[in-house]
Amino acid sequence: MASGRPTDMRSEGTVSPEAFLELGRQVLANQPFSVLLGAELLSLSPGRCELGLALTPQLRQQHGFAHGGVVSYLADNALTYAGGTAMQVPVVTSEFKVNYLRPAVGERLVARAEAVHHGKSQAVCRCDVYAVQADGQEKLCAVAQGTIAALPASTSQAG
Repeated sequence: MASGRPTDMRSEGTVSPEAFLELGRQVLANQPFSVLLGAELLSLSPGRCELGLALTPQLRQQHGFAHGGVVSYLADNALTYAGGTAMQVPVVTSEFKVNYLRPAVGERLVARAEAVHHGKSQAVCRCDVYAVQADGQEKLCAVAQGTIAALPASTSQAG
């Protein structure tokens, strides 16, 4: 932990699932862009993440559905949580790809990511992003895959 802020997810093996989720929420709260968008960490376990946000008017594009950048952000951050919790070290996204399947029309967006494979230095993760309707119905609107890289120890401790 640098500057009193959680910087990695190594604690899961020694804490309850609730405390692990709370640690993940603290990490999200330290990401100004995530706070700006109103992102919420809905669930978190080693190698898995569910991240959501309300689809407010500010996050929509001119046709009324979610801006592609918002969908992409959600996939990217969920992939990184999945990879980071699988490797249990501080990480960054090395690369990712998004396929937009349909316009993201709904009240909320939810991204569900999982680590498909991980080693000491990287994890390959995949993510599905859903548009959630007012009645709770989900429609798959995007799929993503990414490589999540472990940060070198000296970089991850920078405050």
